[in-house]
Amino acid sequence: MIRLLALLLLLAAPAAAEEMLMLPGPDGSQLQTRLCRPEQPGPRPLLVLNHGAQPRAEIRAQLVPAACDSEPVRWFTAQGYVVAAPLRRAHGASTGVWAESFGPCEDPDFLRVGRETARDIRAVLLALLGSPGIAPAQAVVLGESAGGWGSIALAAEAPPGVAGIINVAGGRGGWAGGRARQNCAAPRLVETMGGFGRTARIPMLWLYAANDSFFAPALAGALFDAFTAAGGVAEMSVLPPTAPDGHYMFFHEHGSETWGPRVELFLRSLAPPVTARR
Repeated sequence: MIRLLALLLLLAAPAAAEEMLMLPGPDGSQLQTRLCRPEQPGPRPLLVLNHGAQPRAEIRAQLVPAACDSEPVRWFTAQGYVVAAPLRRAHGASTGVWAESFGPCEDPDFLRVGRETARDIRAVLLALLGSPGIAPAQAVVLGESAGGWGSIALAAEAPPGVAGIINVAGGRGGWAGGRARQNCAAPRLVETMGGFGRTARIPMLWLYAANDSFFAPALAGALFDAFTAAGGVAEMSVLPPTAPDGHYMFFHEHGSETWGPRVELFLRSLAPPVTARR
C-alpha cells in the first residue's frame, strides 16, 4: 500500500521547471546540463545525476541529458531536490575530448578513468552549488554504471558541499569479451576500489541488482569489501532482479518502486533532512 501510494504521488507530480545550460568543464570544455527544479521555493539541495559510459563516438554524439519528466528525475524533484543531469565531455552537445577510455582490457587504467569522470562531476558541482535557487551545500551525487565509478572516485577527493553519494551499479570493464558477468582485470578493479576507500569519508549508498549483467553480486561485494576495509564509508543493498537486465534498473519503468524506498532512507539519514512533497 505504501509503495502504491508513493507511485501514485509520483505519477501525479507535475513536470519540473526545466533549463538547459552549458556549464564550464575541465580543460576549457562546456558541459551540456539539463536542470530540473522542484515546486518548492529555493534554495533547494542539488542532486547531480551522472550517466554511464558509451565507447562508440557516433552514439555519444546523439546522447541527450536525462529528461525532467523521466521517472528518476521526477522522483528526486518530488523529494525537493534540484536535479542536474550533465553530459560529460564529448557526449551530446558537450565539448572537449573524450577522456573515459580505460585502455586495453588486459591492462586497464581504472584509476585514471575514474578520476577523469570525477573531474566532470566536480565541475558541475562547482558551477551550480550556491547559484540562484540552489543551496551551497548538502548536495547529493548519484552515478550509474561508469558514472557510479566516477562518483566513487569523486568521494575519494572529499569534494566540498557534498553530503552523500549514491552509486547505482557502478564499475568499469563489464562484459569483457562480449560475455555477461565477465570483467576486464577484475582483481585490478577491486584493488583500485580499495585505493578510493582510503580517503573516501562521505556517506555512500551502493545499489546493485541481483541480475546485473555487468557487475554480478559477487564482484559488487568484493568491491564493497575492498572499499570499506580501506576505510570508505558505505552501505550496500543488492536489490531484486529487474527484467531484462538489472544493470539498467535505475531508468527502468517503475524502477523507483524497487530502489526508491532504499534511497529515501539514505537521504533521510543525511543532515539536515530534506522534506519530501506529500
